[in-house]
Order: sequence, then structure tokens, then C-alpha cells
Amino acid sequence: MSAQEAFQAQRSQLVGLLVSGSLEGFESILDWLLSWEVLSWEEYESLRLPGQPLSHVARHLLDTVWNKGSWGCQKLLDAVQEAQADSQPPDLHDSWDPHSCHPAQDLQRHRPAIVRTLYSHVEDVLDMARERGFISQYECDEIRLPIFTASQRARRLLDLATVKANGLAAFLLQHIEESPAPLSLPFQAAECQRYISKLRTTVSAQSRSLSTYDGVENLCLEDIYTENTLELRTEVGPLKKSPATLGLEELFSTQGHLNEDADTVLVVGEAGSGKSTLLQRLHLLWATGQHFQEFLFIFPFSCRQLQCVTKPLSVRTLLFEHCCWPDVGQQDVFQFLLDHPERVLLTFDGFDEFRFRFTDQERHCSPTDPTSVQTLLFNLLQGNLLKNARKVLTSRPDAVSACLRKYVRTECHLRGFSEEGIELYLRKCHHEPGVADRLIHLLRATSVLHGLCHLPVFSWMVSKCHQELLLQNGGSPQTTTDMYLLILQHFLLHACPPEAVSHGLGPGLLKSKLPSLLHLGRLAFWGLGSCCYVFSAQQLQMAQVAPEDISLGFLVRAQGVVPGTAAPLEFLHITFQCFFAAFYLVLCADVPTTSLRHLFKCRRPGSSPLTRLLPVLCVQSPRTKEGSVAALLQKVEPHNLQITAAFLAGLLSREHQDLLAECQASEKTLLQRQARARWCLARSLRKHFHCIPPAVPGEAKSMHAMPGFVWLIRSLYEMQEEQLAREAVRGLDVGHLKLTFCSVGPAECAALAFVLRHLQQPVALQLDHNSVGDIGVEQLLPCLGVCKALYLRDNNISDRGICKLIEHALHYGQLQKLALFNNKLTDGCAHSMAKLLECKQNFLALRLGNNHITAAGAQVLAQGLRSNTSLQFLGFWGNAVGDEGAQALAEALGDHRSLKWLSLVGNSIGSMGAQALAQMLEKNVALEELCLEENHLCNEGVCSLAEGLKRNSSLKVLK
Repeated sequence: MSAQEAFQAQRSQLVGLLVSGSLEGFESILDWLLSWEVLSWEEYESLRLPGQPLSHVARHLLDTVWNKGSWGCQKLLDAVQEAQADSQPPDLHDSWDPHSCHPAQDLQRHRPAIVRTLYSHVEDVLDMARERGFISQYECDEIRLPIFTASQRARRLLDLATVKANGLAAFLLQHIEESPAPLSLPFQAAECQRYISKLRTTVSAQSRSLSTYDGVENLCLEDIYTENTLELRTEVGPLKKSPATLGLEELFSTQGHLNEDADTVLVVGEAGSGKSTLLQRLHLLWATGQHFQEFLFIFPFSCRQLQCVTKPLSVRTLLFEHCCWPDVGQQDVFQFLLDHPERVLLTFDGFDEFRFRFTDQERHCSPTDPTSVQTLLFNLLQGNLLKNARKVLTSRPDAVSACLRKYVRTECHLRGFSEEGIELYLRKCHHEPGVADRLIHLLRATSVLHGLCHLPVFSWMVSKCHQELLLQNGGSPQTTTDMYLLILQHFLLHACPPEAVSHGLGPGLLKSKLPSLLHLGRLAFWGLGSCCYVFSAQQLQMAQVAPEDISLGFLVRAQGVVPGTAAPLEFLHITFQCFFAAFYLVLCADVPTTSLRHLFKCRRPGSSPLTRLLPVLCVQSPRTKEGSVAALLQKVEPHNLQITAAFLAGLLSREHQDLLAECQASEKTLLQRQARARWCLARSLRKHFHCIPPAVPGEAKSMHAMPGFVWLIRSLYEMQEEQLAREAVRGLDVGHLKLTFCSVGPAECAALAFVLRHLQQPVALQLDHNSVGDIGVEQLLPCLGVCKALYLRDNNISDRGICKLIEHALHYGQLQKLALFNNKLTDGCAHSMAKLLECKQNFLALRLGNNHITAAGAQVLAQGLRSNTSLQFLGFWGNAVGDEGAQALAEALGDHRSLKWLSLVGNSIGSMGAQALAQMLEKNVALEELCLEENHLCNEGVCSLAEGLKRNSSLKVLK
């Protein structure tokens, strides 16, 4: 059989092989075929037509290669082997003349090596190529589309260089020639090669299965992983752009550096936002050779497990004994790590679960001398140890101090799933016909549940409980507690005989499993009070946790266990540990009712660190017995205490009273705990309100919410009692409520609306720099009647959310100001905005800066302006209205009698637009400030404005 015949006989296997990997892998095969001239440029382009399924393209490639005879068939097999092995191409330097007469051919001949060289800094190369005029801004934006990885961007830049005849190819050739050769591992360092191979295998084995949220079955990470919204933290300012959204592969990009000398990338996100899964994905991409190949070594660590280490550690001990041991040449491997720290990446997951608070007071600089685990970690993060090695640290926001942020190079915020991400995740989880569609339809119809699902942990719950959600007739979960009770039902029924399954989570089922649940609750509560999240066999025995309790599925084997030690257990997620702790506090007969007050103690805003420490360090009540419920509650980390308090409030709600009454030996005790929780919650809110400083004379009273305020509101919402909410805000007398940078998502919006709608006086609600989104906007609608102003800067809101907001706002007379800059608004919302201006003749301010509104949107909005007689402030900076849009707005504002301030900064307005604005100035007698910076007015436009000013008597400021 000839090579061609053998190739044709294995065609189906080859198709499966080509489509089994990612598009990235397929494109790397094309790189090798291009470099060997197996494919012509025309054939290559035909294989890259957008929108084609990968299987179709793979068959097209096989047809193309088969027509080239046995040589072409063999070369394809060679290319597949090269791509799978991720082999290092030959060194680029000295491979060509940088002044070659045929630079495009050189680029093609060495394409695999060039892609590998460019991908780590392709963003810088794109910037340089654009600045020197080799590519346009449009071409640059096309290459930078978020759907492309760094390697794919490098390929598209090379493709552009092939077809452009403007010197781009020669520029790239020169740039690569001048770039330092990437450091590769010496071939003779066999010990290092063997260690890297072992490390990759170890990390790959730990990363392939997603078991963070599932102790019953293992899910393949490749099959289930869904991109999370990862935003780069930027400096805040009045004209700053929205935070850049990054792909995981861009985590170490050159943009957004807060401290160029630091080594640590900080990823913050709320509990359940997917931080651990993000790191797991990073580890897998490295271990399988898909990304992050600039690092030869990756060492993953869990902070919750590191804090259990009591023996002194050195850097060498940490890397080798607590991650991966080199079988040979330990000293040579360690020396290579010290000599080349830039090839090393260390990841530390869950810094908020590390019981030691960060400090830079104790310096430790020796990589071989042992010290405490906290001193070692803190000095690694500062760069005193393994300087220039990259570190990735994940944490909940509250655990990151200003002191730690000094040593952060880049800070990213993990916002959770987008709406598209929620749907994609559910479709990946459910391949059965119609199941995912029904779930998605249910979520769209149930905004509260949809809002919860932006956190991946809730999307997992919805997926896990899909049968219960689709079949139940009593309505969908309304609160976080409802959702956790639903997952509790799912696990308990899974452990029950089949005849019990049809009864659901009734008092009988809960009572039958109560001893097991209380054992788990005691363990969870003790762990929170001791800052312990990983439990040894001895600790399980002390909490009386038996094998049948473990079999329920809420405790799973801890990830990344230290080699040679017994496998400890941990709860599915930190939120499950908090839920079981709350369950224990509600139903355990030994818990004193009076101790619940410690759950809702709200520190006084502005109190000094000394006064916060004194009650714990110096003046603890002698009646607080060590190990008692009250003593443990006082030691729980604040963020875990808040989650536990919210669960406790939900469990003690009237909604769940009948469910829990059967499990409580004394109904009187349950009622006492309900009353106590209500009293403590209301009292904490009143104390919070009393701390608000008095209003400045002549201004509305303003309240900048402390972190505790959002937590108290969430707890109040979990109780779902209208009367309690009404009483709680009776004493809130503020004109401006500010909750910026408070991690407010859709769930928090639902809680705010539930409480704030009972306010007696209208309030300006400021929610800038949060994660409200379209779903959160929908959750805010019930409190729109008491909002006189709504500020929603940087909240990832699109046309859909704003159109729904305006639809409801038209029915309320209070709303007078709307600030929506730095969102995702387009011309699609212009008709709603125009209707708002036309119908609400008491509306004062509309700020739409830094969105995506063009001339078409401005023209529609101008129609509403013509009918409006009240608007005083209109902000349009950072859009793209151009001359046509400026003309439309100018014509509408010529006779406007109320507008005082107009901003058209950065709108690509030229001399024609300036002439129209000048004519507006001749007629307008109200406008006092006009902002036109960052446009293209030119001399002609400015002269027109000067002529207009001669006939204007109202303008005070022209920028």
C-alpha cells in the first residue's frame, strides 16, 4: 500500500485527530506546513475562511494535502507530530539577513519560530507597527479582537505582513533580529528536563478534573470550562475609560501595571466567582503546552493548606516537598530556578483563607534558610525571595490590604459569568435534547435566580438541581438560602432510597438526616472559628463526623494534597461551610440564643484599628469561655461571618419556619432565635444609620456605605420580611446613598431594592464601579419610585438593561438624573433616551460618556431634546457622534432654554460640527459651559466658534 493509500485509509482517524484539539493546535499545524511550503499562500487562505466548522476545514486540508502526493501526506503527519510535541523550533538569530530582499518569504519560512517569539509580546509589536504607520487602527483592532489568543494575534499580524507591501514584513524581521533570544533550557541539563516533564505530568493530573464544586462526580475541565469576565483594574478618574476585559491568556500582558517593579498578579473576586477554577485552567493550559510556555516551571499552592504547615520552610522545601520532588539532581534543578526566576510561576489560591494577615515587617531573603510559612509567603509576594519570578495570588477583595497592594504589579477583578457565559455553561453541562433550553428559559423568566447565576457556583447549583427546578410548582428560589436548601435537598435525596425521592425536602427527610447534618455543621462552625478549612481524620473524629455523614457528598478530598500525607477533606466550597455553620447555629440545642448577637455586630464606621483590636486583645469578657460558641464567633474571619449571618437570617425566615420546626426539639427555642436575629439585625442597621455624619449646610445628607451595610441589607433580604425592611429604613434620612466599589452584583441589587423601596424620602443612589449588569438593573426596578438620581458608571450595562430601566422610569416622577458613562450602550438605546427626554419634563441630567453612540444615535436623541424643556446637563464625551451627530445636537439645542452644560469631548468632531455648534451659540441663551477637547476642530472650526461667541452672552467656560 502506498503512502497515499494509507493516508486515505486513515482519513476518518486523521479528521478526528485534527478536530480533537483546539483551533490553536490546528493553526500550529498550518504554521509548519506553510514553513515547509507544503501549502501555498492561496491554499492557506482558503483554510482560514471565518465561520467554517473545524471539521470542515480539517477535511479540506486532507483533500489539499492528498492531492500533493506521498510527500505532502508525510509532511502533514510530521506537522501533526511537531505540533503535538510542541517542539522548540530552531533558533531564529543568525537565520537570515534582516535586510533581506524577500522579508515576507523569510517570515513564512520561519513561521513556527516567529509565532513562538512574538506571542509573549505581540501587544507591544502591534503598538509599534501602528505608531510607525505599517498598520491602521482598524487593522490593529481587528487583530486584537478578544476571540483571538496571543498566538493567533501573532499569526494574523504575520498574515497581514504577507499581503502588505508597505515594509511591515521588513519591520517585523528587523524587530525579531533585534529582540533578545528567548531563554531555552540547555539540552544537556537532563535533570531539569526530567523534572519539567514530571512537573507537567503532576500539574496536568491535578488540573484535568473539575471537582471544586462537585464531590459526587468528576467533570473534565476541558469539557466544562467557561470563560469568566476578567477585568483589569485601572486608575479612577473623570475621563478614564472602562476597565479592559482580558482573556486568561493575557493575564501577564504589558498593560495596566500598577507597580512595574512588582512580580505579583492579584486576581480578586467574590466567593464563588471562579477564582480556583481560573487558576486550574491556567495550570492545565501550561501543563498541556497550549499557553504560558514562557514559564518552564509552574508551582501551584493552596493557601488553606499552606496555613496547616507548622514546620519552618525554605523556598527549596516549599517547591520540592510541597509541590513536586525532583527524582535526581535536586541541587542542579534548584540552582537553575535561582538563576532563572523569570521562567518560574508560583500560584497561591485563596489568600482570604490564609489566617495570617499580610505584613512587610519581617524580611527574609535567604532561599535556603527555613522560616515560618507566613514569613516565606509574604517575602515571596514582596520579591525578597525569587525576585522576578511571577506570582499569581487569588483572594476575596476584603482580605487584600493597602499594604499588600503596594507589591502588586497588576490587579484583575473576576466578575463572574456574563449572560452569554451562563447560557454557554449550561449548554456544556446538558447535552440532552431541550434540557439546556428549558433551563435558560426558566432563568430568563426568573430574574432573581438569573441574577444569582452570574456567580459560577450558582450556575453549578442550577445545573445540578435542574430536575427539581424544572419540575417544582412552588416557584423558583428567591434567595441564596433558598438555593442552598435546594442543593441540600438534591444531595439528601441522592443518598435516600428511591421510594423517598418523590417527597422532596420535607421535615421528615430533614429530620431523618439531622444527626449527620449537625455533625457536618459542628465541623463547619469549628473550622470557621479556627480558620481551618481542611480537616484531618483526627479533626473529623473530634467533630463526630462518621463515614455515613461523609457519604452525603458535602465533604470532598482536598485538592493538591502534600505527597506522602493522608488525604484530608474539605467542604465543596467555602460557602457550603458557612451554610452548614449557620444550620448548626439554628438547630443545635446547645447553642445559646444570646450568642447570635455576635453574628450581626457591625463595627462602627471610622473606628480606629486600635479600638477594633482592643475588644479582642485586651477587654474580652471573662464570661466568654474559650471554645464556646460566642468565643468562636468572635474569631471567624469577617467575610465568612457575613456569609454565615446571611444564611442564618434566611434559615430563620418565616418561609422556612415549618421546615425547621420539626427538627427543633423546642419550638419555643426556634422562635426565640428568630426574634433574636430580627432584633440584632434591626439594631445593627439603626446603629449604622446613627453613625452617618450630619449634612453640610445647603447640601443633601450623604451616606457612603461601609462594607457592613451591604452585608446587613443582604441578611435583611434573606429574611424576606417586608415589615422588618420597613422598620429598618425608618431611621434612614439621607439624600444621597453612595455604594461605589462595594462589589454590588445582581443579588445585592435585589436586596437593595427590597429594602430601599420603603424609604420615605427620595434618594440619589450611586452604584458606580460595581457589577450591576442588565440583570442587576432589572432587580433595581422595584425601588425606582424612590430614586431621584441613579448613577451606574462602569457596570457592564447594555442597551437591553437601559431600555427596560427607562420603560419603568417613565411611570415615576422622581427620577431626574441618570449617569451611565463607561458602559456598553449603543445607538440601540437612543429611542428610549429620546422618549425619556420627551416625556419627563422635570428631567435634569443625562450623562452617556464613553459608550458606543454614533451620529445615528445622536440624531435620534436630538429629536427628544427638541421636546424637552428641563434638561440642564448632557454628557456625551468619549462617543463617536462626529460632525453629523454634532450638527443634529446643535440644531436641537439652538432654542433650548435650560441646558447649562454640554460635553462632546473626544467625539471626532471636525470643522463642520464646530460650525454647527457656533450657530447654536449664536441662538442659545442658557448654555454656560461647553467642552470640546480631544476633537479635530482645526483653525477653521475654532474661528467659527469665535464668531459664534461674539453673539453669545451666556457661555462662561469653553474648553
